[in-house]
Amino acid sequence: MLFIKDHQYQHRTHPAIGGKATSLFALGQLGVNVPRWVVLPADVLSDALRAAPYPNHTPDVLRVIDKYVFPEGTQAELDRLFAGTAYLAVRSSALDEDGRLHSFAGQFESYLYVKPADVLNKIKDVWRSAFSSRIHAYRQANQLGPHPGIGVIVQEMVDADAAGVAFGMNPVSGNRKEKLISGVYGVGEGLVSGELDADNYTINQGVINHQTIQKKQKMTLDPYGKGGTTTIGVPSGWQNRPAIPDNILSQLDRLLDRLRKASGLYQDVEFATKDGILYILQARPITGLTKLPDPTSEYVVWDNSNIVESYPGVTTPLTFSFISQSYEAAYKLFVSILGVDEATIRRHQGIFANMLGYIDGRVYYNLRSWYHLLAMLPGYSLNARFMEQMMGVKERFDVPESYRLSKGKAWKRIVKMAISMYGHFRTLPRQRSTFKQLLDRTIDQYKAMDFQNKDANELKALYLHFEQTLLHEWKAPLLNDFFAMIGFGLLKKRCEQYAGGNYPNIHNDLLCGSADIISTQPIHRSLEIATYITHIPYLKVAFQQDSAEDIWQFLQYDAKPESQHAKQLIMQYIADFGERCVGELKLETISYSQDPSRFVQVLKSYVESGITSVRTTGQIEEKLRTDAEVVMKRSLRGKPLKRWLFHQTLKHARDLVSARENLRYERTRGFGMVRELFTAIGKRFHEEDVLASGRDIFFLTKEEVFAYIEGRSATTNLKALVAVRKEEHEHFKRLPMPAERIGTYGVVYQSNDFYSKQTVPLTEGDLKGIGCCPGRVKAKARVVHHPDEVDSLDGDILVTTSTDPGWVTLFPSAGAIVVERGSLLSHSAIVCREMGIPCIVGVNGLLARVCTGDWLDMDGSTGDIKLVDAIHGGGHHG
Repeated sequence: MLFIKDHQYQHRTHPAIGGKATSLFALGQLGVNVPRWVVLPADVLSDALRAAPYPNHTPDVLRVIDKYVFPEGTQAELDRLFAGTAYLAVRSSALDEDGRLHSFAGQFESYLYVKPADVLNKIKDVWRSAFSSRIHAYRQANQLGPHPGIGVIVQEMVDADAAGVAFGMNPVSGNRKEKLISGVYGVGEGLVSGELDADNYTINQGVINHQTIQKKQKMTLDPYGKGGTTTIGVPSGWQNRPAIPDNILSQLDRLLDRLRKASGLYQDVEFATKDGILYILQARPITGLTKLPDPTSEYVVWDNSNIVESYPGVTTPLTFSFISQSYEAAYKLFVSILGVDEATIRRHQGIFANMLGYIDGRVYYNLRSWYHLLAMLPGYSLNARFMEQMMGVKERFDVPESYRLSKGKAWKRIVKMAISMYGHFRTLPRQRSTFKQLLDRTIDQYKAMDFQNKDANELKALYLHFEQTLLHEWKAPLLNDFFAMIGFGLLKKRCEQYAGGNYPNIHNDLLCGSADIISTQPIHRSLEIATYITHIPYLKVAFQQDSAEDIWQFLQYDAKPESQHAKQLIMQYIADFGERCVGELKLETISYSQDPSRFVQVLKSYVESGITSVRTTGQIEEKLRTDAEVVMKRSLRGKPLKRWLFHQTLKHARDLVSARENLRYERTRGFGMVRELFTAIGKRFHEEDVLASGRDIFFLTKEEVFAYIEGRSATTNLKALVAVRKEEHEHFKRLPMPAERIGTYGVVYQSNDFYSKQTVPLTEGDLKGIGCCPGRVKAKARVVHHPDEVDSLDGDILVTTSTDPGWVTLFPSAGAIVVERGSLLSHSAIVCREMGIPCIVGVNGLLARVCTGDWLDMDGSTGDIKLVDAIHGGGHHG
């Protein structure tokens, strides 16, 4: 007996019957109405192919199939099994067909209306289809191995009035709560082949929605007696009626629920109806769900256009877990300052815990949480649109009713908040000073400690004390950021009012030349050191010829006064700015304090490129500032009140923006101490063989590190956990950069596309961004993804995705700077204004359009960028 019959359930797990037959057995056991069927296992073909000289060579395989003779009595067996049946269907049941990941839908041949006498020939045709170029291409595209074998199903043919496909969820929209059913008159071949248009029905909680179309044709038995199908016309009176009646749709609705419950998966079911009876022909899991988000689930927008400056590239789990908690604490503090009561903050704990997201290893803002945080503020209940505009929020999300205050209560809170904020504004200089003193005192205290002699428990206690002392006392930086945003906005508005539209960037120019901004001090100081080295011949030669590590070793031991002075200058720089480096807010970053040779490398690149203080002391920023002041003075002549108001706005904006950058470096110093504490814990773990390397600590979360120390760790094999994290980290680094703005539905890591660039359309023609520092430059572009890639730009235009403060060492050698992300208050914008380097930020599609070597003509005033031919080259400042 070659065939396995539909009632022989003991063969349900037979390895050679294939996916389709396995599914039919499952349907039968559930009592589903399935037409009679049998399956010819894959063993029959496999045994035959053993006779082929080269079983993997398609021509040999096809020759074996052509010559194959079924055992005597096979036809008689079929005739007996399907006695009285005029027509049969012959379908494939490949061993890896109709699986969860790969359906092979329409890839193998199937035959309808087959006469019993032709079945054995059609079985051989199905076998042949398994070795077609189409199947080969499908297997290659889906990275599947060699063909494992194919069974063949022979099934009683239903001469259908109508047929179709029913899905247990909507595979078009992704809606898991909605079923989609497509139906046509006649047999379903016209639907699955795409030859005929179909009615579509959606069912949501039992409610049927009909999308009926005109159906002029149907597929049915070829009337000339040869078997097979043909297309015929549908009578005009039936063309606009639903092909599938509601009672059948309701049966399918219930059946799909049963099948999902039984299998644990959403099902894709082929069905037919005849004389009002529903027949199920086959069922398989719906494939492709991993690429299909559910639009009915919670919608979140993720954005990293600003935070990428602080956390560029792929970030380790330790950094993310640390900053996630830091943001939670900081914004609880911030909203309490703005008048949100403690009960509201406690009630919405989840909002604060989800301010950030971790998308393929990169840090993003969760804009839904930000929006809900905004909605907590008293002013939101009175004027939501104004609040959204002020905070720069573009997306709107549903806000729970519990957020909204009555108008009376909202006004009371606003008045109270206004009084409180005015008090904070008046005392802000003192608060900043107090915060700085506390930070200095705490860091000095910790730097005096010998972490080498502390065990992991003691280091954990030191971290917790540091956190308690500082990380929850972040009021002054938060307030300053808030007032800086308002001050910058007010200054821009006043400039537009008083100077008109002829000077679109004048508010930027007015902010140039603040010598107290800490972001520019590291450049000036490092250039002074480079200038000193250049003037000492033997030091200049060493910095030009030796490696950074060898230079630093030489300076340690060389007794010459010039060498000792150079060493002192470097050590003093590191004492003042040792944490200011690329990726300075990422705990895994090795800072200059930890490895001074990294700073020596920066000096080496300056010396080699001839970049010294002499070359960069042109007072461009002073001129920009003075020229802007002259324009405003002229605009306000004879308007004493407006002049006084403008000067007050300018004074406060300068103070706040300058303090904003300075306070950001204080944050960097605080993070630097956290880095040292966790580095020390990593060393202890390495010494005790808990970790293979001290730096593996960065691949654990803060909670995992402390749980291991405290005896509540869910995983005690930290080496194995780190190995998984490292592999994932490397995988994330190899992936392209996710989109700047991402929309997700439901479970974030399930089915959502992080790489869709639909929100950033590819621009054509010239590029446009935000002009941050004036100057016209025509030069070659140099695309740089990480500042360590190059030592000097030699006057080329630096083109990159984003920058952080550590990039400033490249700035002096750049002819101009163009950045894909960022705003007028971005770090690169502020530093370029200080240094007088023409700069444009916020250029959508920049890296998709510009490559290294392209010639650009950029205007830092207007934000315009032209791509020009090399023939027009020749960099210059306008």
